[in-house]
Amino acid sequence: MFETFFKSEAASGILLLAVTILALLTANSPLAPIYFDALHAYLGGLSLLHWINDGLMALFFLLVGLEIRRELSNGELSTWPRRVLPGLAALGGMAFPALLYVGFNRGGETALHGWAIPTATDIAFSLGVLALFGSRVPLSLKVFLTALAIIDDLLAVLIIAVFYGSGLALPWLGAAALLAAVIFGLSRARVLPLWPYLLLGVALWFCVLKSGIHATLAGVILAFVMPAQSLPSSPSVKLEHGLHKWVAFAIVPIFAFANAGVSLAGLSAATLVQPVTLGVAAGLFLGKQIGVFGVTFAAVKLGLGRLPPEISWRALYGVSLLCGIGFTISLFIGALAFREPGLQDAAKLGVLAGSLLSGLIGLVVLRFALRD
Repeated sequence: MFETFFKSEAASGILLLAVTILALLTANSPLAPIYFDALHAYLGGLSLLHWINDGLMALFFLLVGLEIRRELSNGELSTWPRRVLPGLAALGGMAFPALLYVGFNRGGETALHGWAIPTATDIAFSLGVLALFGSRVPLSLKVFLTALAIIDDLLAVLIIAVFYGSGLALPWLGAAALLAAVIFGLSRARVLPLWPYLLLGVALWFCVLKSGIHATLAGVILAFVMPAQSLPSSPSVKLEHGLHKWVAFAIVPIFAFANAGVSLAGLSAATLVQPVTLGVAAGLFLGKQIGVFGVTFAAVKLGLGRLPPEISWRALYGVSLLCGIGFTISLFIGALAFREPGLQDAAKLGVLAGSLLSGLIGLVVLRFALRD
């Protein structure tokens, strides 16, 4: 199961890179007006961009929730000894980027709202780079990076829920809670057909959308109230298997194409060194490697966790660099944090720059660390 997951995420990371380049080329070509107009065209009360970011990405977060739940119950995070080291690394890898970002933007109240943008790790991109080394990568190193990225996703979900909601609409929030309770009741009653969960899940998404909590969190809620994956013929297992390729090879690339397109017209040195861009780029490139590697090193030396013997410190440093590839969730949080197009573009440039640096230098470090 793990090897299948790893190969799928690695392949989708390569596709994601190609789609990102295509989005940048489109946004800076004669097709740019069509590209931007299409994203802001309204369908059924929401723009196409909103349908992608609030609708399709709910399925992405549903899959993330199912994967987190599986790993916590019977996977790589099923016991506390397995959780400690990647958990501490994930916490360090979120705290230091946030601190660096705040350091660059401490003078701007609006800019500070983007503190969480550089805290995320893109599991598809990071595993995609690691997969380039094939059989030279120890299984324990793949497991460490995957576990760290999954915990990172869980923390990112909590950040979005707590810090990036709008004003709460209590009646809709109550309706969402009632639907979640009904779904949980079906789960406890061992109702195994998938269709009732999907129908109620759509209603749950609509209520969460209206409640002021970000609509994508409906996916995570649904994942955790569905039947446990240990049950025979569990709808959770069916749903995870059914969603994986759609999310990896359609939904996330569509999200990337819609959100990575930044017009570089009029780009100047001043744009590249503005605090938001620098804060995001430095948070991803410097903050992630300091947080992940530094906290892991300290935890091992203090006896809080044990590094598997087949993982060298050089290889761990290379993986710490790969954790600076923020992309999907970083772009997602940037869209939530800022409403001004200028700040959104500055955040996107920071995400692209920090992720590119982290990926390229991580690739070089790992090439030497894994050559034997």
